[in-house]
Amino acid sequence: MRKVLAITQRELHSYFDSPVAYIVLVTFLAIAGWMYFSPLFLMARADMRPFFAPSVFSPSMLLVILAPAITMRLIAEERKSGTIELLTTMPVRDGEVIVGKFLAALGLIAAALALTLAYPITVASLGALDWGPVISGYLGLFLFSAALLSIGILCSTLTANQIIAFIVAFIVSASLYYVFWLQFFVPPLLAPLFQFVSVSFHLDNMARGVIDTRDVFFYLSVTAASLLLAVRALEARHA
Repeated sequence: MRKVLAITQRELHSYFDSPVAYIVLVTFLAIAGWMYFSPLFLMARADMRPFFAPSVFSPSMLLVILAPAITMRLIAEERKSGTIELLTTMPVRDGEVIVGKFLAALGLIAAALALTLAYPITVASLGALDWGPVISGYLGLFLFSAALLSIGILCSTLTANQIIAFIVAFIVSASLYYVFWLQFFVPPLLAPLFQFVSVSFHLDNMARGVIDTRDVFFYLSVTAASLLLAVRALEARHA
């Protein structure tokens, strides 16, 4: 565990010792705030659901772009520079490398989400806000982000080109995001399948204030499976 935390700390320092983290945080806060507060005053009610619920213009869609952008360099850059070979020859396992880098990326996203707590606090000052859906919504966004980041790390492990890693991760993440709306255009027999594989469907449930173990299990399963495949891919490179 100490090795994992050491890798996580190293990656977090690389984020915050450069403009990367600050650009990510400021950009996310600015765009997410604009997406949420623009229609808020038109609704004329204290409601955070539009902030969490999936849509084309929502912070969750922003994360579909942000997650691949954060993870595209984590393994691909080290493969291109050759430092991944040095890292994997040290007394640290491939799984520890993957998990450490994943936790660092998740920490950056968690920091961005934590800063948005200013939004519900502001809304609560304007009217009676139900904090139950707010808590479940933040849990949903956190698990949603973890799943997308794990997919991004897997894609970064499969190529030495950061741009390719970003494009593939974005396509996969966007496909899992938008498949939610395809359920309305397929035969009713297939609709439950499209719902189940959609990261948006499970996020929408939690945005409504419902914490269902099936939704939590889905996100944890996607995250664990993607990280496991990333470890296997990294092991295959120096087997």
